[in-house]
Amino acid sequence: MITCHLKYIIDPYQVPAFEAYGKKWIQIVNRLGGQHHGYFMPGEGANNIAFALFSFPSLTDYEYYRNQLLTDAESIETFKAAEQNKCIISYERTFVRPVFE
Repeated sequence: MITCHLKYIIDPYQVPAFEAYGKKWIQIVNRLGGQHHGYFMPGEGANNIAFALFSFPSLTDYEYYRNQLLTDAESIETFKAAEQNKCIISYERTFVRPVFE
């Protein structure tokens, strides 16, 4: 299993737009073979940091997902909406692996 951890710097005045973006990505990841673990929105502390976690069974499955995004209409539409409303300032993508007991 491979898990993608995303750290977003978001526009604090666009939190509702970013939350709508996150809800769409949860559906997209799940539809394209992953398991989304949710978006984590600002609470106490910084008002411009958000996180997301999603997993795929393997790196090959993740790469397949990434290729599907290039032609998936819902993915393209969601990317464009975020570009237009500028809710995302920047993001970092890190891959991690879970450790279970």
